[in-house]
Amino acid sequence: MKHTLMLFTILVAASGAVPSAAAADGKTIYDTSCAGCHGRGLLGSPKFGDKNAWAPRIQNGRAALEESVMKGKGKMLPKGGNDTLSAEDVRTAIDYMLSKVQ
Repeated sequence: MKHTLMLFTILVAASGAVPSAAAADGKTIYDTSCAGCHGRGLLGSPKFGDKNAWAPRIQNGRAALEESVMKGKGKMLPKGGNDTLSAEDVRTAIDYMLSKVQ
């Protein structure tokens, strides 16, 4: 499964379907880089919009969330497998996802 996710991410990035990091907004970044797992809560990821699943992660603080995304956590690859994301893109995506659970 990990290899399938990695291959999928590489193919999407190579196809140009991943938007330019500078031009992307939180929803766009989420839709292209995060929704594959977080939309359905796959591989232990907190499901998008699930306040209970996100609560302990929010309690750990913003810096911990950003570090988890940048470095990867559990089965999630660094930057969700999208190496084109900048730190600012990661923060923007986190802002978008958190806005749906607070």
